[in-house]
Amino acid sequence: MSSLKTIFQSTTNLFFPHLCNGCGSDTLTTKEILCNDCINNLTHTEFEKHPNNPIEKIFIGRVPIQAAHSQFYFSKGEMLQNLIHDFKYKGNLEIGLYLSQIMGTKMLESNRYNAIDYLIPLPLFAEKEFKRGFNQAAVICDGIALAMNVKVLKNVVTRIKFTETQTKKHRTERWDNVAESFTVEDKKILENKHVLLVDDVITTGATLDACAQKIIAVTGTKISIATLTTASK
Repeated sequence: MSSLKTIFQSTTNLFFPHLCNGCGSDTLTTKEILCNDCINNLTHTEFEKHPNNPIEKIFIGRVPIQAAHSQFYFSKGEMLQNLIHDFKYKGNLEIGLYLSQIMGTKMLESNRYNAIDYLIPLPLFAEKEFKRGFNQAAVICDGIALAMNVKVLKNVVTRIKFTETQTKKHRTERWDNVAESFTVEDKKILENKHVLLVDDVITTGATLDACAQKIIAVTGTKISIATLTTASK
């Protein structure tokens, strides 16, 4: 039986090869996303291990966080940026889940995130999420949840204000652009809980800050922050 399965898999790979999402060169089993070379080329920050890391420093004096982390560095034109582009803009959710499970595993191993009660994805404006078909932050939360066994709350915090893209705005413009963009729909569930606010990438942190401010306004709530990527050092 196993030999028949092997023959079937080999024939399938011949006509419909399952290629590495990173380099596109190696034929992989259907359960794999990246080849070993591409896995080894992922640029981990290892911030999850260290208090007062560069991501935590972004929020000093702005919002009282317990911890903050970004799992991977990325640079323009490199493999990881292409993976994130395929995930975010081409709907390859497998990539998002795969990378975020790695992040969840690393965070769990660090022992700095063991007290998290809930995962909250940074919400998209409803119309934008409808057009895209998914919220990338929610997919990342799902991957982290698989590794950390923590519940995801997807509708407790919502985005009530449409904002233009932040990519070409200066620091102060980014702050103004996202001011009062979020609201907590169900404050009761967050009372006295430690939540992890999650997004795909961090630059100035303005959007995460605006959302975090609304969350920590809930009685007794503590907050940590995690993003899948940050710009290269």
